[in-house]
Amino acid sequence: MNSLFILGTPIGNLRDITLRALETLESVDLILAEDTRTTRKLLSAYELKTRLLSYNEQNHQRRLPMIMRTLESADVALVSEAGMPRLSDPGAELVIEAIKAGISISTIPGPSALTAAISLASFQTNEFTYLGFLPRIKAKRAHTLASIENQDRPTVIFESPHRLRKTLHDLLAVLGNRHVTICREMTKLHEETYHGSLSDALATFISPRGEFTLIIDTAGSQMATMTQAQALDEINRLSNLGFSPSKAVAQTVRNTGLSRRELYSKWLDKFRDPLDGSLPR
Repeated sequence: MNSLFILGTPIGNLRDITLRALETLESVDLILAEDTRTTRKLLSAYELKTRLLSYNEQNHQRRLPMIMRTLESADVALVSEAGMPRLSDPGAELVIEAIKAGISISTIPGPSALTAAISLASFQTNEFTYLGFLPRIKAKRAHTLASIENQDRPTVIFESPHRLRKTLHDLLAVLGNRHVTICREMTKLHEETYHGSLSDALATFISPRGEFTLIIDTAGSQMATMTQAQALDEINRLSNLGFSPSKAVAQTVRNTGLSRRELYSKWLDKFRDPLDGSLPR
């Protein structure tokens, strides 16, 4: 019986490929690739000549019927741009249709940005919630973030460089200043792992480059309780990062014993005229 192989490919370093994966890529009749350019580099590195066909977000619905017909007489491998298929790529629809059609399906496990990042987290990750990429639509994005605000397990998300800072802003605004592990360009030449708070991450990743995986700690992982002086410094820092004074105070007050009104008043005191107590206009 012909088979569909769900095959993991390297997330960066081309040497992170299993012998079984190479044997499968050589033996199948067709490889469905999310990005044929990336997959062609892998095949070239190991001198493999198997036919490639693009299967991605733009064409998967149009190509699905043809692929199902191909599976009636040929073995096919499905690969994503990097890592394991079905994690934030269009492979799920093909797998589901193949199962319905009674096609034999096998998985060839390989690297995954999800599990690689989890192994690097600076806090417990025995359980976690995986969200993939956050929704782009503002209302859906807000709903997704609200759904994890009070959960008792870490959250893993993927992010692109041009959206990273917006995502860090949104996470800080909704979840508070939690601990986070951020993995950049895993297994590649410029691999980097950051451990710290969300606010520090905003100050660190000024001009993000590469692909990112974030593991955000639970609701109980807010920064340690601050003194009044530390809280005022934190408000200044958040303000410099682009937060409005009210939002900066709202984030910081969670980590103090002060009320929001009291902390805001203390912050305004820094700007009052020492003679008459007025604020600058």
